[in-house]
Amino acid sequence: AQCYQTIGGDVPDVDSPEQLGALLALVNWGRANNSLLAYHDRSDGGAIVTLLEMAFAGRCGLSLELPEGVEVDRFLFNEELGAVLQVRTAELEGFWRQARALNLADCLVELGEAVAGERIEIALGQNLVYEGARSQLQTLWSQCSHSIQRLRDDSTCADEEFARLGEPDCGLSATLSFDFIGEMATAPSEVIDPAAPALNLGARPPVAVLREQGVNGQVEMAAAFDMAGFQSMDVTMSDLQAGRYQLSDFSGLVACGGFSFGDVLGAGEGWAKSILFDSKLRDSFQGFFERSDSFALGVCNGCQMLSVLRELIPGSDDWPYFRRNRSEQFEARLSMVKVVDSPSYLLRGMSGSELPIAVAHGEGRAHFASEECQQRCESSGLVGMRYLENSGEIATRYPANPNGSQNGISAVCNQDGRVTIMMPHPERVVRRRQLSYVPEALRGVEYTPWLRLFQNARTIFD
Repeated sequence: AQCYQTIGGDVPDVDSPEQLGALLALVNWGRANNSLLAYHDRSDGGAIVTLLEMAFAGRCGLSLELPEGVEVDRFLFNEELGAVLQVRTAELEGFWRQARALNLADCLVELGEAVAGERIEIALGQNLVYEGARSQLQTLWSQCSHSIQRLRDDSTCADEEFARLGEPDCGLSATLSFDFIGEMATAPSEVIDPAAPALNLGARPPVAVLREQGVNGQVEMAAAFDMAGFQSMDVTMSDLQAGRYQLSDFSGLVACGGFSFGDVLGAGEGWAKSILFDSKLRDSFQGFFERSDSFALGVCNGCQMLSVLRELIPGSDDWPYFRRNRSEQFEARLSMVKVVDSPSYLLRGMSGSELPIAVAHGEGRAHFASEECQQRCESSGLVGMRYLENSGEIATRYPANPNGSQNGISAVCNQDGRVTIMMPHPERVVRRRQLSYVPEALRGVEYTPWLRLFQNARTIFD
């Protein structure tokens, strides 16, 4: 009505609750039988916008053929209750049978198919009523959001993301440099485990899952270490201050993600200062880091915190601090990273692997005290992971590089490899079902290759 400057008539409504219920049953049947590939409810703007949004997400073209006799505007642009379902071609006949069994066949219309490439075409019978390119339409569709993003966020980041709409994108993938599973792993015990000889002894080294007020990633972290054969212990800073736990009693220490003290003193700064300015805690942490039989991991807020503790950690003088993302926004997404050669015990044997991993931070940009520090850190091989473009190059542009870190740096370790810090969250992607998108190489397995990071920690105690 707005587009044609008219006053609307009937508003969209649920005319038949029974049909709505039957549609839900049909969708559930399609999922259970692996015949349904995608679903999208009818968008603002009608079925054509729904179809285009699906093509934008899939970076594909569309070949649509409308039923004879329909009014194109009414058919494509009405906003009545409905949905677009993408069904496997081989399963289409069975899908129609199920629709007829649910008395929904009269409500369904075959519209066409997704096709490789950029071409969007719509035909009415033998007449082609529209043809265009996916990238051109997606650029038009995104212009308003891009304009808002340029005002709200860093304008350069907004422009970098907008420019990608017309570029090819192969999507997320998974490439492994190590053997992870023989066939289909449905339990941690079925994953090829470098720590298996030690695990068979039944020993479970204790690891302190450390947290402070505002930390929220301890549950997933404890679960990941438990899967790898550790005994995870929930340890708060107040436990250490009161002497209820001693770091000397633990084989490993992991500082978890979240927002300690609300990050009001800077990312991880308040947490770190509570250690540096307490002589008892300072000595305890320094003694732990100087041991030759321990390891430490810092993730996200824990990464930020441990980076501030570098004066207590041998071999970490050239580590970066972590500052506000270049986008000026909290970034929560699934990003590609590449594991590179480093002394890190936790990343041992994983070098060369390219994998998706969860990121969730507002201050993850690696910032070195000087250019010389960065050069020494990189030349010493202390960088353990880098952000990647989907095409495999080191990511320097937003959003493949979500925070603006130089050379895509996303993880570093100290010189002996016993302390590793990273902004991405491996503990949030150790199970396939945690992934918001599953690359082809990881489909059908229960545990992802990120479990190897935690298993590597277990090998330290063979």
